[in-house]
Parts: sequence; C-alpha cells; structure tokens
Amino acid sequence: MTVNSGWYASELRRELGLRSRLWSERRAHVQSYGNPPVIVFSPENGGHGNFFGPAYTAILARPEWMRRFDKIHTGQKTLPKAEAEDGQARRWRELDSSMSSDALLMNIFCTPGVAEAPEVRRVLGIDEDEAPVFGWKARVPLLNGRFDRTEVDLRLGSLLVEAKLTEGDFQTRAAAVVEGYRDFDVIFDRERLPRVQLATKRRREAAEFPEEYSQEFEEDSPQGVSSFIAERAEISARLLETAPWLAAASSGATEAGYASYQLIRNALAAHAQGCSFCVLHDERRPDLREAWFAVMAAVNSAAMRVRLKVLTWQELAATLPEELQVFLDLKYGIVAPGKVPSPAGETEAME
Repeated sequence: MTVNSGWYASELRRELGLRSRLWSERRAHVQSYGNPPVIVFSPENGGHGNFFGPAYTAILARPEWMRRFDKIHTGQKTLPKAEAEDGQARRWRELDSSMSSDALLMNIFCTPGVAEAPEVRRVLGIDEDEAPVFGWKARVPLLNGRFDRTEVDLRLGSLLVEAKLTEGDFQTRAAAVVEGYRDFDVIFDRERLPRVQLATKRRREAAEFPEEYSQEFEEDSPQGVSSFIAERAEISARLLETAPWLAAASSGATEAGYASYQLIRNALAAHAQGCSFCVLHDERRPDLREAWFAVMAAVNSAAMRVRLKVLTWQELAATLPEELQVFLDLKYGIVAPGKVPSPAGETEAME
C-alpha cells in the first residue's frame, strides 16, 4: 500500500480525542492512562455519554441490541476502576469507548426510523424491511466441511456491513488459515491479494483501542477455524511449540500471511449467504478505502464483484435525521459531503 495507514489513523484519533474531551465535560466518563488519553463513557441517569439519546433509549428497549454491551473492553488495566453498578463493580465495555466504530454504527442504525428510511436503504442498496442485527454470526464454510462462525458488525436484510473508524487496518492472518476457507479460490485470485510476513508467535495484549482486537481474538467455536488449523500438520507443529513466543519473535521467525483478513473473510461470508457486503468507513481514512479496493481487485467472480460496496460515514450522514446529523458533527466531525464540520470547540452546544 502507498498510503500511510498509521498516520491517517493517528490523525483521526487525535481529532476524535479533542472532540471527546470537550463532549465529556458534563457527561459521566473517565480518561485512560495513555498519552494522549482516550475518553471512555459510562451510563448515567438512563443515558450514556457515548450515545445519541434516542438511539440509546432504543437499545435499552431491545435485549438483542443491549447484548452488544456484553463485549468487555480489552484495556481494563489502562482505565480507572469503573463505579459500582446495581451494587456490583462494573467492567468497562468496548461500546463505552469514544473510539468505538461499533458504537458509531449503533448510534446511527439504532436511532428510530433510520434503518427503515427509504433514502438510507437506497444508499445502502437494499430493499428488505428488516431490523438491524448487530454482531451477526455468519457460517463461512471451511475445506474440512466445518464452519467459521465469524462475527459481522451489522446485517441489514441482505447486506453485511464491516464498520471502521480509528482501527489501524483490516487485520492480518496466516496464509494457512485464509486458504482454509472452502470458497477462497472460487472467489479470489490468491496471487493478487495483498500479502504480508507474520511473526510465528503473537501475544494478545490489553489495548486502549479495543476495536483493534475485538474480532481478531474472538473465540472460535469448536467447529471454527481453530479446528481446521489443528488438522493441518504443519500448523499443528507451530501451535504445539513449547518455546515462548518472544523467542520466536526475537529470532525473526515468520510465516506467509494475508493482509486485510477481515475483508477476505466477510466477502466469503457474503458469498456463502447470498448477501452483499459493504465497508463503511470515514472519508478521513483513504488508507482503508485503498485496502478494500486492493481486495476487490483480486475477486474472480463478476457476480460477486457487483455485490461488493464501499460507503463513507459522511455519505450516509446526508440521509439521516437533522438532529442525528448534529450529533455526528459535534461528536465525530462527520458531516454530509459539501458541508464543513463544526470546530471541535463547539461540542458544548448540544446537551
């Protein structure tokens, strides 16, 4: 890739950090111990500082949406202890983070009337009148006859959506894993996909930006990708190594892998389910758009290519209710194309 992903991600985090610090002045929150710190909000008086009021009220009324708050923030040690909730200590959730793309996604699609709006459905290219399903579990076939129960950020009718905001990239995965999907060579020309070299051992670490890790390290089901890896002798040998991961890293040991793993996996999920697949990202992240174009360029199937889409939060914002547009502008700096975002110092204008 020619675009510096790290620079674009850090610049967006810097802007969102400034907006969030001002937005948080009269809202329950804490700051992480990082430099710069990340604002993490908590529920208060039936509301939540990280959420548009009508959207959060709708979430509270839908248990299946509220379950998204079960996902624990991976950076508990980077945050002050949360206050007690109903007599019990509360653990920070990923959706509490001001940098969470899942929270942004729910702020929009949980707002009453948005998912049903004809203009929203037109820009997304869907006709079905179905409620949003967040964290939808796909069944992506593997070569061994089993399935990877991968999590997709949003399913709206026949559309699967991968939402991104400040994440550094679309993650990487070992070639043996990616090539273990049944339809990999049906959909993709493997020689044209972006490749990387991966350290043979990686350790899960706490992170201030949980969206970087929430899917890469989600638990596989017994019938998931981990089972497929176990059946491959060469992979099993690596998994059974007794040397600490640092030893492998310091020795420079690497293995072949693919970049943009989430995109490859979700395109395969869309193929398996007969769905379309859209990447929803911020226009301030041209690096993510370029990464998606690189994957789309490797798609063999013409029928599949027409089902692959890209949309920015800004383009989507143009179709949304005015009050929600104001929220997105003040908190995220997201405005419809042709409009100028408000200065970050104006976030105190919205209560």
